[in-house]
Amino acid sequence: MSNELPENESSEELQEESSEEFMDESIEDVSDESSEESQEDLPFAKAEVVRLMKQNLDNDKMIRERVKVEMNKFLGEVLERVCQQLNEYPYTTIEYEMLKESIYPYKNIIRINEEKERILKHLDAIKADCDALSLDVKRTLRLKDIDVEDEF
Repeated sequence: MSNELPENESSEELQEESSEEFMDESIEDVSDESSEESQEDLPFAKAEVVRLMKQNLDNDKMIRERVKVEMNKFLGEVLERVCQQLNEYPYTTIEYEMLKESIYPYKNIIRINEEKERILKHLDAIKADCDALSLDVKRTLRLKDIDVEDEF
């Protein structure tokens, strides 16, 4: 009888384990189905996008599923925008120079932002010069003999 008790326990344990495995598999199946559905909407193979992301991120970084999906969608949007710009050319064949021109903003975004900052600083300097000249004109070129400084 002592032999039967462990057999019963082990058979119950096996049943519990098999039911847990079945639950785990069914959960994985549901997640696989949902990921397959979301992958149908993605413009690129998800594995390739994730591989490229991991290649360019630090080794200790983990990427959430939503980030993987949104990066894939973003890359698809960039491709659409570039193609829209390429469609504006009247030619039937797309040449490399056309592609270079279309992707220029994406490849040179850092330089473009630096140029924008430089221009904004220059405009601020011009504005400061204009303000200084305006005050100088108001101080020195009076139309009347009254004190303009009192008004300011």
